[in-house]
Amino acid sequence: MDVTQAIPSPAGARQAAPSRQRGRPRDRVRAFVRDPVGTFHRAVTELPFDYPPKVIIIADIMTFVIGVAATVQRHDYFPTALPLVAMLLLFISLPAFCLFGVVPNPATLGVCGMAAAALFLLQPVSTDFAPFVLVIVVGEVAAIASVRVGVAVAVAAVAELVAFDLFGHVLWSADTERFEGLPMYSIGILLGLLCGLMLQYQRRFLYQERHYQDMRAAQAAEEERRRIAREVHDVIAHSLSITLLHLTAARHALETDRDVDEAVEALVDAERLGRQAMADIRRTVGVLDKRPSKLVPEPSVGDIEDLVGDFVRAGLDVRYRCTDDLSPVSAAVGLALYRIGQESLANVVKHAPGATATVLLAVDDATAALTVSNTLPGGLPAQRGHGMGLSGMWQRAELLGGRLTAGPTEDGWSVRAEFPLVATKAWTSCSLPGLFVDAVGVPPPAGFRAWNAMREGA
Repeated sequence: MDVTQAIPSPAGARQAAPSRQRGRPRDRVRAFVRDPVGTFHRAVTELPFDYPPKVIIIADIMTFVIGVAATVQRHDYFPTALPLVAMLLLFISLPAFCLFGVVPNPATLGVCGMAAAALFLLQPVSTDFAPFVLVIVVGEVAAIASVRVGVAVAVAAVAELVAFDLFGHVLWSADTERFEGLPMYSIGILLGLLCGLMLQYQRRFLYQERHYQDMRAAQAAEEERRRIAREVHDVIAHSLSITLLHLTAARHALETDRDVDEAVEALVDAERLGRQAMADIRRTVGVLDKRPSKLVPEPSVGDIEDLVGDFVRAGLDVRYRCTDDLSPVSAAVGLALYRIGQESLANVVKHAPGATATVLLAVDDATAALTVSNTLPGGLPAQRGHGMGLSGMWQRAELLGGRLTAGPTEDGWSVRAEFPLVATKAWTSCSLPGLFVDAVGVPPPAGFRAWNAMREGA
């Protein structure tokens, strides 16, 4: 008896092939005649449950061996055809599915199996193999049906054995009394039920693990998209801010002093930064392409000085201070500090034109901290935005267990990022637009709320 039965498949299980895909019975018969082995293998792969073909083939081989053994044991009853009819019932679902595309269900499996065992038991023999047919049947049903159905079939199989044993047809050996073979066969049926349930629970755990893997893959893809979005945003904001400063300087040089050399120098710097930004964007977006691309080192903490130099050459009044050893800073923390400093200086150019800024980098044995402070000349800008600058900086700090604070100071605005350099308990305390509180937990004043709302365009 083969295992060509199925229950409604859970998520992740292989679905049954539609009837139009199974072909007409005539075509399936012709295909079976031409290639019986290949047709059987294709039929196994079309089964609407997700067990490996080897499991199904092993179950069929075991059923065939037990059926042949039970038939040979009844050679004294020949030429009666009951054992042959029982063998036909054991495997009736195989030709029905391979040739006609009829997918049986656990009910037909149980009925055919119990009917085959009954035909065998009508001709009792000693040390009978026929009751083991029920063991295989119960295991198969329990593996593909619900627990309730599997238990019901097991109880029905034991009841069938009890009924035949009452008439003395269940013999453990020729010299044993009635009922002595019944406990052994009943234990076998119980073991078959447990094996079937174990296979079914293993399959359910497999579906669950597949679902969890899909969830983890989706989360990883979402995190990667966010990372790429942050990188592209930082690169574009930085490059455009400096490029605009260079273009403004070139325009002023041509309008006021008619100094072509100074204008050309500013345009050359703008072109250089534009090409650098394009290279950064290609490198960042290149992770989405499956083709191999040229590997370029990511910016590190040592590049912050060059970053400040770009802004200085573009006309921003910014001073950089760092006297510490930068070797303890890891590559991940260095990239985060660089991007935070890049975004903070770009925000100064965007929201506080004409301001003076200070970049302070401090590194000790336990932490690495970057502070970007600037003045606020000329009042608050009128234009508001809805960007992702501060939220991107907060995400960078959070991913590395760091702390980010952003808010007004006595004479301007300050952004401070601090990251642990040792394996200590992660601490994250970040202040985002609309969520800023000072060190003692006091909400910001109304004036800061207005400036904070404007800063959402960062």
